[in-house]
Amino acid sequence: MLDKEAAETEVMRGKGESVSRSGAARRPDPVLTGGKTRAVKPNRRSEETISSILRATEEVVLLSGADRISILEVCKLAGVSRGTFYRYFSSQEDLLDTFSRHKRDDFHQVLLNTISTVEEPEARLNALISFIDDYLEQSRAQRLLVVAPEYALGFFRRIFHDSILRFQDTLDIVFDDWDARLGVKLDRELICEMIIRYVLSEVLVPERAGRRLLPVRVKRLFASLIMGSTSRTRR
Repeated sequence: MLDKEAAETEVMRGKGESVSRSGAARRPDPVLTGGKTRAVKPNRRSEETISSILRATEEVVLLSGADRISILEVCKLAGVSRGTFYRYFSSQEDLLDTFSRHKRDDFHQVLLNTISTVEEPEARLNALISFIDDYLEQSRAQRLLVVAPEYALGFFRRIFHDSILRFQDTLDIVFDDWDARLGVKLDRELICEMIIRYVLSEVLVPERAGRRLLPVRVKRLFASLIMGSTSRTRR
């Protein structure tokens, strides 16, 4: 009797373990709620799929605006199914939030790649000015402002303070050189803030007539900011 009960107990235990293992095998990928992108184990295919979706998102947003973005249209343009889309993004809001972070990170990465390898102070400053000129020439920020003004302004607010810090970091050797030559410590944060505000003003109210003179104007702006910062420091 005891042997029979023990055998039956062992069989039931084995079935329970089998069900547990099969259940674990079917468990879906975890989802991060609260507007966070779904947690999918990173691999090359996943990264390529996400990149395709984000590229498609930019095209759709620039065509129809952020308020009327269609997930179905994004999927069609990216060449993915809706099931694949929802594997990586939980909602339209999640997609737009991820897209904003992607554009911000891309802007800063290009800035870093373009400037950080230049070791001579004057050359690095010129590299930054060229970066600003190229950004204003090639950026689709003006188009985004037209078709999705609220979204665009939110994006600019989102990157504003972070961009000031990034500009300070990339111009560190330039500021060090200026401090040494002028014998004062410049207000680096203020100078970078004014440069960022100038870039945004060009996006909002572009200067078409004097577009080719932008590098010269930016240099003059730097010179004016340095003189003003020097005057305040010496008071």
